[in-house]
Amino acid sequence: MPTYPGISSEAFRHPLDKQAEQSLRSLPGFNVLAKSFIEYLYERPQQVFLMGNSLKVGPRQYPTLYGIFRECVRDLDITPEPNLFVSQNPQVNAYSLGHEQAYLVFNTGLLDLCNETELRTVVAHELGHIKCNHSVLIQMAIWAMGAASLLGEMTLGLGNLISTGLIYAFYEWRRKAELSADRAALLVMDDLNPILNSMIKMAGGSHRYSHECHLDEFIRQAEQYRDLDRDNLNQFYKFLIYNGGNGIFLTHPFPVERLHYLTEWSTSTDYQNICRGNYQRVGKEGAVNVDHQASEVDRLRQQIEELQREINEIKSDDNPEKN
Repeated sequence: MPTYPGISSEAFRHPLDKQAEQSLRSLPGFNVLAKSFIEYLYERPQQVFLMGNSLKVGPRQYPTLYGIFRECVRDLDITPEPNLFVSQNPQVNAYSLGHEQAYLVFNTGLLDLCNETELRTVVAHELGHIKCNHSVLIQMAIWAMGAASLLGEMTLGLGNLISTGLIYAFYEWRRKAELSADRAALLVMDDLNPILNSMIKMAGGSHRYSHECHLDEFIRQAEQYRDLDRDNLNQFYKFLIYNGGNGIFLTHPFPVERLHYLTEWSTSTDYQNICRGNYQRVGKEGAVNVDHQASEVDRLRQQIEELQREINEIKSDDNPEKN
């Protein structure tokens, strides 16, 4: 599997992710909400809950999953290493949260459904969220929805504020953030098919009948969906479905849409450049020039050669036979 030392999330973040986050942060009330979130609800309660009610993954606890996890952490150059938990839950799901101490949670339903290759794609996807610093905004979105629906006026006036456009903006951003995490999975896997196969299982996979699900049919379904999406009325229905029309806000784009976005990026010049090692690094601006990398290697080689010459001269001076 490829590895990307020093890679910055800016190298692969989806433009729609960045655009949606900028729109969210520019809305009236966002800064008030952020201050209240940090002040009244932080990540420690969830950490306490996970330590008390889930299994913390390590070398002797789910070692196969832990090995996959450690490799993906290395590939995406994530420090410090997040915690990983497995929760007893039949829902096929995984998520990542936390800021001071980031963590991933995998449900047992996901472990039972996916093979090791597919699990790697999910691990890389969730680590992509952490790499892109999505976790705080995701927690804020969860809290904002809960405060708007349950607390109302008891949130010190925030109830009316966050029940407006902020909720829509939060969930629009959350869906776009998934596109960046999908890109992280592709970087780690270096292969589109296992990611698409994991999307099939998320959409309607069955452990018993997995041999009857076919990727080419899923791709054909995605094409049929794009035909539907050209109709304005269908676009309106999609907006309603995404934004509470069925009683809940959807946190992920439809799998067929994710397929389209990721397939498109897999053939892009940006993706090919990253695979060749020409990508933006942490603390650097712009892409790193490959020629510059080569010159840096040459400079180090010259320093080593000079040091070796000095050592040889010292040895020569100490040699009594020379005198």
